[in-house]
Parts: sequence; C-alpha cells; structure tokens
Amino acid sequence: MPTATWNGAVIAQASDDEVEIVENNVYFPPSALKSEYLKPSDHTSRCPWKGLASYYTVSVDGKDNENAAWYYPQPLEKAAQIKDHVAFWRGVDVQR
Repeated sequence: MPTATWNGAVIAQASDDEVEIVENNVYFPPSALKSEYLKPSDHTSRCPWKGLASYYTVSVDGKDNENAAWYYPQPLEKAAQIKDHVAFWRGVDVQR
C-alpha cells in the first residue's frame, strides 16, 4: 500500500490501484490525503507536458516542509489521469 510519511506522520496512504505512477512519482488521489497536514502554497511550476503545478507545504507538529507536495489542478490532456492527485518530494518518504 503506497504511503507518504514525514516527521513521523502519515500524510497520504492509498491502495495500489488508487495511485498513479508518473515519471517514477507516486500521485495519491485526494481521498488518500490527510489534509490537516497540507497547507496551500503560492508556489507554482510548469511542466511542458503536464501543465501548471500547484504546491502544498507539509506541516507536522509545528514543522514545515515548504512546497513538499505538488499537484495539477488543470493538467494538460496527456496527464489527465493525475488531475488533483498529489505527489511528494523534499524528504517526504514515499513507500510503494
């Protein structure tokens, strides 16, 4: 079962058939997220084939990991399957 953890907390967990693997990143569906650990960020980036990414800061027990989660609210057509799914980096441990 894919799981994302940081600072001792499970941030996301889903069954294998619920996640999408793109470019070796695990994208968790919105229903798998523990939203209490995610704070919206103003940061964005652009991927030429996925589109404009938005970010969350992961916050656990008073510690922030800025822009450690990203998602595509309006992905381009080739990435439609990851719409609103969230992936992690910057020290967030994702186990598949």
